[in-house]
Amino acid sequence: MQIETPPINRDTPKPQGERRGLIMVHTGTGKGKSTAAFGLALRAHGRGKKVKVYQFMKVPTARFGEHRLFEQLGIPIEGLGDGFSWKSRDLDHSAQLAQEGWARAEATIRAGEHFMVVLDEIMYPLRYGWIALEQVLTCLRERPAQVTVVLTGRNAPAELIDLADTVTEMTLVKHHFNAGVPAQRGIED
Repeated sequence: MQIETPPINRDTPKPQGERRGLIMVHTGTGKGKSTAAFGLALRAHGRGKKVKVYQFMKVPTARFGEHRLFEQLGIPIEGLGDGFSWKSRDLDHSAQLAQEGWARAEATIRAGEHFMVVLDEIMYPLRYGWIALEQVLTCLRERPAQVTVVLTGRNAPAELIDLADTVTEMTLVKHHFNAGVPAQRGIED
């Protein structure tokens, strides 16, 4: 490891623009996309901001760790799907749930009552063609100026990346699954 001297001067100019809602994308093959989005939701909630979380691949009855905590804190979180496609018994039904879920999420974004709306794992239904990308892009372009939208999932489309204000790509360097260690409560759920 190379030891560095701590900077004593700011190395980037201080932004002078107006504060506004952002479009933030967390994508890539690495772990932490949803977790980072939930961290933003917690940070906003901690500042007294109204937040809503939609999970496109989780079932409405899901009780994972984030659901339990968000319920305790009063952050609404809603599962919109029926699990990942490889667990689905009816992909047409999965597509219908995604479309109905998008309609709810779009209405929330357009209403402008929330500081932040998280669209967790939305990249799956976008990539599968269950939700039209152009509908999502139009909604994001037309959203009220104060609304921040955070979108997560692998393989974000280039058009979404181009529109976003902030894009973070989580890169897989090493994963415990590859060493045969299974998912663990409190880590993956």
